[in-house]
Parts: sequence; C-alpha cells; structure tokens
Amino acid sequence: MKNLFSFLLLITLIISCESKSAINNEILVDTEDALNTAIKQAEPGDVIVLKNGVWKDLEINFKANGTEKDPITIQAETEGEVIISGVSHLKFGGSYLVVNGLHFKGGYAKGNVVDFKLDDENIGNHCTLTNSVIEDFNKMERDDSDRWVQFWGRHNTLSNCYIAGKTNRGPTIRIDLKGNEHINNYHQIINNHFGPRPPKGGASGETIQLGDSYTSMAPSYTLVENNLFEECNGEVEIISSKTNFNQFKNNVFYKSEGSLVTRHGNYCTIEGNYFIGDGINENIGGIRVINSGHTIINNYFYNLIGKNFRSPLAVMNGIPKSPQNRYNQVTDVVVAYNSYVNCVSPWQFGVGVNTDQKDVLPASEIRSAVPIRTIVANNTLYNKEADSLPIVAHDKIEGVTFKSNIINNQEGYFNAVEGLSASNFEVKAISENIYIPTESLNVEPYVGFDFDKITEDIFGNSRASNNNIGAFVSNEAVNPNILDKSKYGPSWFSQEQNTSEAQIFKVAPGEDIQKKIDEAQNGDVILLSAGNYSVLNSLKISKNITVKSADKNETIITYTGKAGSALFELNPKGFLSLDGVTLKGNNETKAFASLKENMFTHFGLNVYNSTITNFNYVLKVYKQAFAERISFINTSILNCENGLELSEEINDKGDYNTEYLTIKNCEFNNVKQNVVDYYRGGYDESTIGGNLIIENSVFTNSGSHEKNGVLLNHRGIVNVTISQNSFKNNPVKFVSVLWGAKNNSEINNTLINSGEIKTEQNLKLTLMY
Repeated sequence: MKNLFSFLLLITLIISCESKSAINNEILVDTEDALNTAIKQAEPGDVIVLKNGVWKDLEINFKANGTEKDPITIQAETEGEVIISGVSHLKFGGSYLVVNGLHFKGGYAKGNVVDFKLDDENIGNHCTLTNSVIEDFNKMERDDSDRWVQFWGRHNTLSNCYIAGKTNRGPTIRIDLKGNEHINNYHQIINNHFGPRPPKGGASGETIQLGDSYTSMAPSYTLVENNLFEECNGEVEIISSKTNFNQFKNNVFYKSEGSLVTRHGNYCTIEGNYFIGDGINENIGGIRVINSGHTIINNYFYNLIGKNFRSPLAVMNGIPKSPQNRYNQVTDVVVAYNSYVNCVSPWQFGVGVNTDQKDVLPASEIRSAVPIRTIVANNTLYNKEADSLPIVAHDKIEGVTFKSNIINNQEGYFNAVEGLSASNFEVKAISENIYIPTESLNVEPYVGFDFDKITEDIFGNSRASNNNIGAFVSNEAVNPNILDKSKYGPSWFSQEQNTSEAQIFKVAPGEDIQKKIDEAQNGDVILLSAGNYSVLNSLKISKNITVKSADKNETIITYTGKAGSALFELNPKGFLSLDGVTLKGNNETKAFASLKENMFTHFGLNVYNSTITNFNYVLKVYKQAFAERISFINTSILNCENGLELSEEINDKGDYNTEYLTIKNCEFNNVKQNVVDYYRGGYDESTIGGNLIIENSVFTNSGSHEKNGVLLNHRGIVNVTISQNSFKNNPVKFVSVLWGAKNNSEINNTLINSGEIKTEQNLKLTLMY
C-alpha cells in the first residue's frame, strides 16, 4: 500500500512538473516600472501582459532568458489595443523571448524601433516579434537614419507583422553581421505584410537589407518567406541581399517600385516568388542579379514593363577587381523554370554598363565585366502582344547559355538566340494576376548540374512525373490567393480604411479659411465663394485637402503675412490641391512652402487653373522635406522673385525633394530666378529617380537674376522631358542643360532670344561611395 502511495505521489509530481509549462504565470502590468520589475523577475514560461491603452515614451528593455520549451513572453492584454507611442523602443537581450500583439504608432525611437540586442553584452538569440504593427513611426527628420527592426544574434524571427509608412533614411528591416556571434544567423522573416513604403527621394530606402558591403562575404542563411510586399516604393532595391546563402521563397511583390537585388554576397536561392506589375508603371521591377552562385527558379513575373535596373530579370555587368562595396561580376548563376507573362523585354544582360563614362569616372567605377557561366534554361515567355526584344544585351552575352526556353510571341519577330524558340502555347487565368499554360508544353527540359534537385514547381507540385518547363507543371492548378491579405501580417489588423464621401465646406469672403480647414477631414473640399479674401497668417495644411473656387478666376486670396512666411504652409501629411484661385503676395512672402524642420513624412501639392503673382517664392521646399508629387497645371506665375525652388539637398548623397515635378500648360512671366530649380547630387547609379516634365508652357522675360545663366535648373535629375514649350526673351545663356547619358530629352521647343538648350553627355558628380 505504501509503495502504491509513493508511486501515485511520484506520478502526481511528474504530471505537476510536466504541466508547469502549460500553466503560464501571467503578470498584468500597467506602468513602465511594473513592466521592468516583471522582466527582472521573469522565469521561463512567464507571460507579462501589458494592460490595454496608450503607452507613451515606453522603453522595453527585454533582458531575460527563457527556454525553447518555455519562452518568456510580453504580450498585449488584447491584441492591437496596446499602443506604443511617443519616444519608444523595444530591445531584446537574452534568449527565447517573445513579444506579441503590440501596435507602434504616433511616435518614433531615439535609435532603432526594435533591436535584437540591448548592448554588446546582451544579444538576442531565439527571440521573436510577432503579430504586431509598426506604422508611420518616423523620426522627425528625413536624414535621421534608423531601422524599424534591426536583427543581431542568431535564430531570431519577425513573423505575422504589418509594417508600413517609413519615410526617413535607412532600410525598414536590417540584418547585421558585424561579429562572429551574428554570422550563420538563420534569422527568419516570415508571413509579414510589408505595406506601402513611399519613395524616399534617394538611396537608403530599402524594405529589407541583409548585411552591408563590408560583411558581404559572411554567411547569413536568412530565410525571407511567404511575405507580401505591397507598394514598397522606397528606392530601387526592395530587398538588398548583401550576404551569403540567403533564401527568398514564396513571397509576393505587388506593384512595388523596385526589385529583389543580390547586391553583394553569393549563393542566394530565389524560389517560388510572384512579381506582379500593372503594365503601366515602369518602376515596378523583378530580380536584379550581381555576384556569384545564385539559383533563381520557379518564379512568376506578370505585367512588368520596367527597363534596365528595374527589368523583370536584370543581370548586371560588374567592375573588374571590384572594391567590396561596388559591383562584382555575375558568375555561375542558374535561371530556370520561371514563367514570364506579358513582360516587356524581360531578360536584360549587361545592365549598368558604363564604359562610355570613363572620362568622368575612375576605373573603380567602370562596369565592364560581363556575366559568365550563367545558364538560362527551361523558362517560358508569353506575350499578349508581340515583343521583338525579349532579350536585351547591353553588352556581350557570350557568357550566358540559353537552353530549352520557349516564347509565344504571337507569331511576331523576336531576336532569337540558340536555346529560345517560338511556340504557340496559350495561357488561361486562374486568378486576376496568374496565368498558366492551357496544356502541357512539348519541350524536353534541359538537365544541368544539380537540376535534379529542382523537384517541385511554384505550387509545390512534384516534377517527378511531369517535368514541364516554366514555373507550373500542371494546367489544372487552382487559385493560390496570393493577394488574400489575411494570409499575411497580424490576425487582428486590417489596413483597409472606411472611406466616406467628401464633404464640402463653403467659405465666403471675411470668413476664417483656416477654421474650415481644421474642421475638414482627409479628402474634403474647401469651396471658396467669389470675392476677395485677405489672409494675415499662414494657412496650415496637415491633411489631404482641396481648396477650390466656386467661380474660377473670381476668387482672390491676398496674403499680407510677415516676410518669409508662406500663404500655404505644407506640414507633414499635408496634401494640398488648389484649383481656380488667384493668389497675390506682397513681394516678401511665399505662396507655398514646406516646414524648415520636422518634416517627418511626406507632403504633396497640385495647383490647377490658378494665377500666382507678386511673391518672393512661388514654392520653397526645404532640406529633408519630400513630396511624392508636385504639379502645376494650367497656371500663370507672374512677377515673382523666385519660382519653384527644390534645391536644398546639396549633401550630394543622391537625395532630392520630390519624385515627380510636373509643369503643363503654364505661363511664367517675369520670374527673376529659380524659375525651376530641382536638384539631385551625387553619383549613385542605383538612384534612378527625379522626374521632371515641362510641357506646353510659355516662359517670358524670366531668369534675369539667375547667377549661373540657366533658366531651368535640373542638375542630376535622371528623367527630364522638356517638350512643346515656348521660350521668349529670357536673358539667359541656356534654357536647359540636359544630361545626355540619362533619360533627358527636349522635343519641339521654340526659343526666341533665350539662349540655347545644351546637352552635356556626362555630368561630373561627387562620388557617394
């Protein structure tokens, strides 16, 4: 009996011990001090619960050690109802730590928002941030660099998070490998939704950066899998892989202006990804290849029309004996079993060749090393409309071997090479963006070295019995619902917002315009009755608002504010459309201006059917301010000292003040200087931005105070079109100096007593690196 009792007691103790991990010790905390105490006392299996509410200026220094079986967790009382705002951060320092269900918004961090280390002595390993949101958590200045998630250590995970809205310098996510404790890290970035990242207006706007130039030969083994990248437009590189042995699998790149880039490092696997464009936007890219040993298989490319750096497959030239931070030659790359549907010139080789710029660049910048030992095999190309140049060779392509590739070019001519042949196969839609062949393709796949290891297609179907070329082995596939947003990010969060019908706020002369602006919501309209409005203080715009005249040309705003102030002060998130209004200044004020500091996110400006007269500046954009779009349409600018001035990014790091500056059907008369002054400095071949269109406009008697003798200044802007304009009696030497090596052009302009339009093939620019 005694033995039976002892046995039962032992069983009870064993069960009690085994069930300890299942009965979590939950500690509810409602202050930062209570949180710090709970962290200090935490044991494996504990769950520290943050009480619902707004936690402002919260520093979570998560220094503890759980176990694989019993991690220590910090989580929201209710997922999504714990808001982290103000000057806040989260740092991991220990092992087997989990943070779940937090929402970072309405603030910024002094350093990084989330760091997988407290300091060099307390590094995170086997730690996880999951089911959380970071949105618009920007520093106050665009040049103040940070990362929203900074990886250190090993075996750390970012999963099921929504991250969007970063506008300041620095990649959104970065993997760091500085030190032996950070290499061979096997980090995982999985099941996340990376929402819109607006254009930064320069370099250092990646969504994910894995390593840097100086650790690029280190092994990382990071896995980036099953993520949605939606409108990630920060810069030309959405993902910049700069280490060895990384994997990018089953991700969706949806209307994102950039590419997945093997910038440095070797032996990446890029498999099963979807690259979806809209057939209109040339900035939406695919995969750009640099360095050695990459495997690119089972990927799907749809409706991509980007060129050069942003082409569906861009294989770059390298620099002979390249410095570590520049471009190594492409060697030993496999591009196999991929499908391209309605992509224009999808295969581009020798991208970035710049031997014609040897007179202005040092030898260490000349990309003349062509790709070698590269195999392009078993791929399919389908075009709804014939594409005569599916292969673009910017340089020699003898080092590229083509095997068993087919193209349906609608029986049109194309530049065939051995290993790419015509076929009349058809495709059918299984979703809005995915088209697969209607039948098996009668092509014998090429079997190269290690091709036997490619055992599945993009959907995970076996290739053992039906090894079709292209990404799909079967014509019976079902819709994979790649854009079902419930598959990515937090379970509790939706980016979708209810949109209400725009309200109209009517204002009569003598009434307070600012009061109506303050009452309005995003998308609303301030409707000004005909008459004269006298404004003494700046109208502050911090939302998306339209100010328009009820009777065009009969509404006049006269601004008599203090010297140097702006009639319309454009704040962060201030997007102004002005329509049909006459603006009059006192020759000492500005019509429109950004803030001089704390422009922590973008603004925008569109001016239509208006007249602007007697201002010191029509538009002044200060350093670190950025607008995605600025437009002047059907507008007259008369008798102003300065016109449109966007030229304060003089640090020559590739930055500029707006992505798109558009001037159409406008009149500029007696604008003395800075008629259009739009600047991007620094030699940065991957910053392929700055877009200026000047069209069907008249420039008269302008530029008399222009010190450099140029009417339209756009030095360093990559894409410039000046067409169908008339220039009359402008006392300048040059109307424009175009950059011949870039996309600068002038078409059908009339010049009368206004100097000339000059083309300079290669501009001498400061090297950024």
